[in-house]
Amino acid sequence: MNSTGRRARILVTVIAGVLLAALATATVLIARRNADPAPGGGADPVAAASPGAGRPGGPGLRVLSNGLLSTVSLADPAGPRTVTEQHCDRAYTAGGTTACLTPAGALSAPRLLVLDEGLRVKRSVSLAGLPNRTRVSPDGRMAGWTLFVGGDSYAGGGFSTRTGILDTRTGEVIGSLEEFAVFRDGKRYRAADINVWGVTFAADSNRFYATVSSGGVRSLAEGDVAARTLRTLADNVECPSLSPDGTRIAFKQAVGADPGKGWRLTVYDLATGRRTESAETRSVDDQAAWLDDRTLAYGLQRGDGTNDVWTVPADGGGEPRVLVQGANSPAVLPAAR
Repeated sequence: MNSTGRRARILVTVIAGVLLAALATATVLIARRNADPAPGGGADPVAAASPGAGRPGGPGLRVLSNGLLSTVSLADPAGPRTVTEQHCDRAYTAGGTTACLTPAGALSAPRLLVLDEGLRVKRSVSLAGLPNRTRVSPDGRMAGWTLFVGGDSYAGGGFSTRTGILDTRTGEVIGSLEEFAVFRDGKRYRAADINVWGVTFAADSNRFYATVSSGGVRSLAEGDVAARTLRTLADNVECPSLSPDGTRIAFKQAVGADPGKGWRLTVYDLATGRRTESAETRSVDDQAAWLDDRTLAYGLQRGDGTNDVWTVPADGGGEPRVLVQGANSPAVLPAAR
């Protein structure tokens, strides 16, 4: 065979190899995509789990274990853990509804999955950005989420967020709370740099609280879904979490009003405006949860990147302690029926 023929044969072999490799890669990616829960479908990605799994006869704690939706007994959080196959970057459960912000896939954007008590998918909403926060109203009707859409840290000055709300009863999706009218000191406030993040809902599912940021000032705001308004209440408040009795807000307060110095886990009294710093002196970059009206739970990351759920009293006393190792995104579940 002459040199031209040999070159032709080598070229054909190389092209065939490239095509086979591309086909194999595409097959793997399609398989991964098909393994994801179908948008809006009734597929059950966690068939091995049940609403009461891991907490016989008593309340439980829903957490993420290495990104997998899991459940432990609140009476024995270090005990057996029911781990499902549902991947979430962030999750929260209330009123029989679980909100799960899924990671972005190779061929798909992150999504909000709304799961029922049996952890079956009821709704799916496509999102864009890096999943960061999610919350559900106490009655399970409203689900809120926050994603980073520019930058990846609250400490940076160049980040941008997108925060929305889904009404699971009507199906209405509010894509961005930045569309709401913002009021500061009783007057309408307009600015191009308004950002909203960290929703937490009141018991009526219409009122909520969130952080509104503009001009370098980060403020606690009270929101009204029906009126489409946000009214600022206090400055230097980030990632609020409303107490079960509706009287206080747990939040992360920037040290010296400078997020670059870290955050102090603090509680704000809505009636008096009084702030009570918790006994947790490490920087807490999380939206804390309430275990009850007296106790906060939050995630802290170890040096190796592993997350643990910690707890501390809300009144400023006591001391922090580990509640669940290797977990984050805590949410209290009622006793199994």
